[in-house]
Amino acid sequence: MIKTILDARALSDLALYGLQDIKGQDLLRMDLRQIDGAFTDFFILCTGTSDKHVQALADSVLDCLAQAGERAVSVEGMQSAEWVLLDFGNVVVHIFQEEKRRFYRLEKLWGDALSERIEQPVQPEFQPRRRV
Repeated sequence: MIKTILDARALSDLALYGLQDIKGQDLLRMDLRQIDGAFTDFFILCTGTSDKHVQALADSVLDCLAQAGERAVSVEGMQSAEWVLLDFGNVVVHIFQEEKRRFYRLEKLWGDALSERIEQPVQPEFQPRRRV
């Protein structure tokens, strides 16, 4: 079992905060808790504009969650930065370049999930220090 300090919703809020801090685009939170066979509670989807932007978004999420005492179980795709996956156990963050997001269409694949477009700033219960 993965030890977490924050509950899944609070962890997803903090991940979204990190993505918004670096200007992540097309943010979507997918609630998978009611989906049979789902291996996590939430997916967070985000689009970055370039490989450097995708890497910066991932670094921001990792930094925000580390400040709250949370560590990723797995980090995949940082070198190519076309699709970076950050697995925190009960929250999985997917950061895509636009072409890869259109190709893999996770929104459609997990279409039974409750989805929430994130357009307003998220205020997590834990406030990380701003990156300089």
